[in-house]
This record gives sequence, C-alpha cells and structure tokens, in this order.
Amino acid sequence: MHSFTDLVASFEERFTSSLPFPELPSTLYDPCRYLLQNGGKRVRPVLCLMGNELFQEISEDAWQAAFGVELFHNYTLIHDDIMDNAPLRRGRATIHARYGLTAGILCGDVMSFYAVDMIGNIKQSLPQALKLFNKTAIEVCEGQQLDMDFEQRNDVRIDEYIHMITLKTSVLLACSLKLGALTGGAMGDSANKLYEFGKNLGIAFQLQDDYLDAFGDTAKLGKQNGGDILANKKTYLLLKACINANAQQKKAIDELVAGNVDNKVQEMLALFTATGAGEDCRAEVVRYSQLAFDGLEDLALPSKRKQPLFELASYLLMRDK
Repeated sequence: MHSFTDLVASFEERFTSSLPFPELPSTLYDPCRYLLQNGGKRVRPVLCLMGNELFQEISEDAWQAAFGVELFHNYTLIHDDIMDNAPLRRGRATIHARYGLTAGILCGDVMSFYAVDMIGNIKQSLPQALKLFNKTAIEVCEGQQLDMDFEQRNDVRIDEYIHMITLKTSVLLACSLKLGALTGGAMGDSANKLYEFGKNLGIAFQLQDDYLDAFGDTAKLGKQNGGDILANKKTYLLLKACINANAQQKKAIDELVAGNVDNKVQEMLALFTATGAGEDCRAEVVRYSQLAFDGLEDLALPSKRKQPLFELASYLLMRDK
C-alpha cells in the first residue's frame, strides 16, 4: 500500500506527461496547460488511486479515472472563478483574468469533455463508472447553483446548506473513491461503503473550511480571517449563529450582514463565539468525521489495507490551514 504523499508524486509525474491537449489552437489549450501546471492538492485523483489499491495493484483503469477526475475538478474551478469574479487561484491569475472571459468559458468546456473522454478509456466496469461520473457532474452543477441561489436568500436552513455542500464538494470525493473501487473490481457493497465514507469526509472537510475561514491561524492560512464573512456567505457558522442568537444578537448579525463596517469581521467572530456557533461547527466536524471513520471501519477489508485512507482522512480533518 502506498501513502498519500507517494501517490501524489506518482500522479504528478504521470499526469503531466499524459495531458491530452494538442498544440492548436493555442488560444484554447495554452490556458488549460497554464492552470494544470499550477498544481493543487490532488486529493480527488489520489483518492481514486487509493480506492483502487484497496482491492488490487493500481491499474491503468484507475489512472485513467484519476486523470478524468482531476480534469473535471479543474474545469469546475475555472467556471467557479468566473462566477465569483475571482482574480487569483493558488496565488496566480485566474484563467479569465489572464486570458479573458471567452477563453475561460471555452477552456472549462473543453476540459470537461476531455475528462469524460478519460473516463471513457476505462475497461473494468465502464458502464457503472460512466454513469457514476455523469451523475456526479450533474450534482456538482446543482450544488454550485444552490450556492449562488443562497446568496439571494435570507431563509436558508442548515439542512439545505448541508445538502448544498454535499453536492458542491463531497460527492466528487465520494465519486473518486467509488471509481477506484469499481475499476478495482470491488464486489458487493464495498464500493457503496467507500462512497459513503467519501461523502461524510467531504461534508466534514467543508465544515472545517467554514471554521478555519473564521477562526484559523492567519499565519498558517496565508490570508486574513473572515473572507466568508465579508462576502456574506451563508456558511454553517452564520446560519447557526442566527438560530442560537437572542433578539439583541440577531439584530447585530443582521446589521453586520447588511452593512460594510470596518470591524465587520471582528464583530461577527465575536457573535459566532457568543452564540456558540463556533463550538457547534466544531462539533459537526467531529460528528461527520466519526460517520466517515465508522463507515471505513465497517468496510470488510484488512485494517492494514485501509490504513492509508485513515491517515489521509485524519490529516484532512485535523488540519489548521
């Protein structure tokens, strides 16, 4: 069994040499190469490889699935950046900022089709893999739309928020693991259990992100706290603070959301703490983490084979940046 770090290194080497983009038209494919050369955590494709290695030596099918997953993930980043009008991605200019809006749209489009093409190279369980991949792609789009819809609503419920982050973030993690299992010939409900592990891991991961954006160590984050607060994002913290708040606190929250005062972040953080929203968010991270770990423990495979996944999940959920 390989560690996450080892698999990231192997993936980087193979992915760079396997990029399918032709030279022309350069105005379409140079932006694609620019983004993919910018690196990333590579969590999703490596989860695909780890899911495969649970059942056999990592196969060529698993590599093709991992390439497809990473191309799809980067396509979503391009279009998310356009929708958010974001100028930077991983410290570099975003595609649309560097090459223009048209290039951003077309680059994302073509990358999504190359992702499907990579998935189509799979030989083991291709019909199931393709159906799962397409279902996940649809759900990610639904999650992004819900996230945008929530910006216009003041009545978002916590269960709606959990549903949104499940679609936008966690189903792709779950899909990656299940693709690995399917290409590894997983039998019975093993692939489904891996999917549930990935889904709960993804929910916990996003809730942890919510918390870190508010309360994380700025030196380790590399940015100031409160980006979500300044953008009035309907995060778990904000929704829970509104639920827990007394009348005076609720009035203060509403005024901060409606205004753009100089000390908005500090005052909102104080309200998150006073209402117990911060503690509640941490508790939900623990709860979904435990659901993930319990599901992985229940998977009928030797503990030694599952250990790299336990270690990766622990790292992702205990990070402070």
